[in-house]
Formats: sequence, structure tokens, C-alpha cells
Amino acid sequence: MLREFLRKVPLFDCLDEAELESLAALTVARTYDKGQMIILADDVGESFFMIRQGEVKISIVHEDGREMIFSMLGPGQVFGELALLDGRPRSANVVALRDSELVSLRRRDFLQLLCDKPGVATAMLAELASRLRLMDEKIEGLALWDVTSRVSRTLVQLAADLGVETAEGMRLDNRPTHQQLANMSGTTRETVTRVLNRLEEQGYVRSCGRSLVIVRDEGMGPLEQLHPASSKAAK
Repeated sequence: MLREFLRKVPLFDCLDEAELESLAALTVARTYDKGQMIILADDVGESFFMIRQGEVKISIVHEDGREMIFSMLGPGQVFGELALLDGRPRSANVVALRDSELVSLRRRDFLQLLCDKPGVATAMLAELASRLRLMDEKIEGLALWDVTSRVSRTLVQLAADLGVETAEGMRLDNRPTHQQLANMSGTTRETVTRVLNRLEEQGYVRSCGRSLVIVRDEGMGPLEQLHPASSKAAK
């Protein structure tokens, strides 16, 4: 049921059962095939999206064909709110990385919800602030960090967004390709391959088929472990 899904979306923690039921009646569920375009940059924004199943990529493509990936999002995460808040065109492309089911809410219903429920508006502000901090960190990384630190931080963020915690560490299933990691880290595919090989040799990560595990270190969580260690791995 859509109500059960909406209950798991952090933005709607402040809503009671009746309100969730009313919200569910306003939403529309739709499936997208792997590789299908969901949002095209510069289009008019008319819907806010929540990921029920699957995974999406948010990116921009330069006129010369180079792609910069901002994030990859999975179940329970949301996107598409900026264009609804300021009325301006979409700022990035969104593509389904896997067969996905998305739940959408129309702009007028979304804005009415923010007016009626200040708790949702507060949660939305917190979400936007978190994304702004991540963007600031990405800009700082591109300007100041070495390539190993950038790739490591990208893995940390992906694990936080999409990872599954296990006894060994944080596991990324269906991990991004080396080219996708390069597009997120501001480097090349060949460099990502060298960095991942080095991190694996030093025991920070472990490859297992299509999965990648950020290995847990004794006394330190897997996400804390990888990023601070990246400066040592770069040597």
C-alpha cells in the first residue's frame, strides 16, 4: 500500500495515519525501465518524486558530452523538489539506473502540504541543507583533495545513501561502474581503477562480484574508516 511506503519516507514523519491516507490518495505510482529518462534538465517541474523501488542517477551533461554525477539515490529517498519550490526549470537530469517504481506528487498538492504541515516544511529544509552541505564538500574536494580522497569520499557517500550494513562492513550492491565513479569524483575511469585496486590491496575495500564492501576496522565504523584513511592510501 502507498500509505505504508509513505510512512517510511522521513519527510512525512510528522503525519498521522489519516493524513498519510489522504496524502496517498494524491500520489501517482509509475514504473520506469532501466536507462529511461525521468527528468530532463531545463524542463518545467510539475512533480515531486519519491523512490519506492530501484535506483536513479542525478547528473548534468556538458555540451561536449562530459557527465557530472551529483548523486545516486535509492528507496525512500526523494528528488525533484527544487523546481517546485522556486518555479524554475529542472536543474539536472534524472535517469533510472535500474527498473524503478516512483511515487509522484503534483506541484500544487506538494506546496499545499508544505503550507498545511509545517513539520513537512521543516523536514524539507533539513533535507535541502544536507544536500547543500554535500555540494559544498564536493566543490571543496574537487579543488583541494587528492584523487584518492575524492574517490574514497564518493564511496562513503554512496554507502551512506545506498549501502547495506553487514558484519564485515558496509556493502554496496550493484555498485557503480568505474566510469560512473569517475564522473562523480571528477577524474578518469583509469584513475578510479588504480585507486580501487590500491584501496583493496590495503584492505579498505573488498570486491565481490557486483558488490563492493567497505571493510569494517576494529573500533571504527566502515564509513569512518575509509575516508580518513584515504590520505594514507594515497601514499
